[in-house]
Amino acid sequence: MSDVLRIAAVQFKAVKGDLGASRHRLCALAERAARGSDLLVLPEMAATGYVFPDAAAVERVAEPAEGLTFEALRAVAKTAGCVVVAGFPENDQGTLYNSAWVIDARGELAFVYRKTLLYVEDEHWAAPGDSGYHTFDLMGQRVGVGICMDINDDRFIDWLVRTDCDVVAFPTNWVMSQDEPPIDTWTYWAWRLTGIRSALVAANTWGFDGGIEFSGRSAVLKERTIHAALPERGDGMLRASLSRIAPDGLQGR
Repeated sequence: MSDVLRIAAVQFKAVKGDLGASRHRLCALAERAARGSDLLVLPEMAATGYVFPDAAAVERVAEPAEGLTFEALRAVAKTAGCVVVAGFPENDQGTLYNSAWVIDARGELAFVYRKTLLYVEDEHWAAPGDSGYHTFDLMGQRVGVGICMDINDDRFIDWLVRTDCDVVAFPTNWVMSQDEPPIDTWTYWAWRLTGIRSALVAANTWGFDGGIEFSGRSAVLKERTIHAALPERGDGMLRASLSRIAPDGLQGR
């Protein structure tokens, strides 16, 4: 067990309609970010982009749980000895989900999490996940997985409290605020996690996709403190080292 978890996250904008090129660029960035890391988080639907007009368009890029993009990312995980959490559109025997792989440090598929609370851009093609939320243990720390809108679900927040997660791996495609004045992304995430000690590792996309602007600003946030962050625009990666603080204030479990 270690008291320090080395975290990385990638911010990435896929090229719509060119899954092969996007996969190649994503994996190249993931390889760099994974080196020396224990946990790497990539965005929601990382290699495909997010906004699609209908289910047929999603079907053209969706993959089974162990498809080509999984094979590429499992090589990243195995080479670096790093757990990888990455979002993808899943096709499970004709049923589509907005999902995330959890790939262990041996390059094996630990499990697939399916987004529970769907956003409006998911609703016309994705089935909601119905298997509940899941955690995995990493170097003595408990890591939970949620995708984007899940953070708005009080059931998800209650689950974080009950399971006493150390870290939340959070693939997201978080939109730019349309409110006046705009709601700051980090401030909102911190507000949703008020009173929860879990660190949020948010990997986002940026720029426009299907006429919707995404906010970038991927970050590692814990108890209203930003430990690492990226700007609103541009592909990139961030790193942070997180020390586990037990509820009684002592280091470690």
